[in-house]
Amino acid sequence: MKQDKAEEKIRQDTEQYDVCACCRHKSTPRDAAKQKKLTSRINRIIGQLSGIQNMLDDNRYCGDILIQIGAVESALQGLGYLILEEHMETCVVEQIRQGNTAIMAEAVELMKKLK
Repeated sequence: MKQDKAEEKIRQDTEQYDVCACCRHKSTPRDAAKQKKLTSRINRIIGQLSGIQNMLDDNRYCGDILIQIGAVESALQGLGYLILEEHMETCVVEQIRQGNTAIMAEAVELMKKLK
């Protein structure tokens, strides 16, 4: 019920600020260094996933595969925290300055989803 209210508030806010939730873009673009860092992390995660696929194809020991899955989960979570930090420092701050204090509800929901 609480999540439904938060999602409804986000929907109303996106309508109010004339953006759709599926195609929003950052107002402030990421700088080249930050973009490179994020892209590098994504590429490493893709490499780890390819490695897991190779392990499965090679019929490797389940425990070894599970360890690699844990490493990918950790890497994804680290990436998520970087994106969350950037979101709070840019998108959330910008929206609050524009008077959209309801952005905090969205930020809290995003934190819950990130775990």
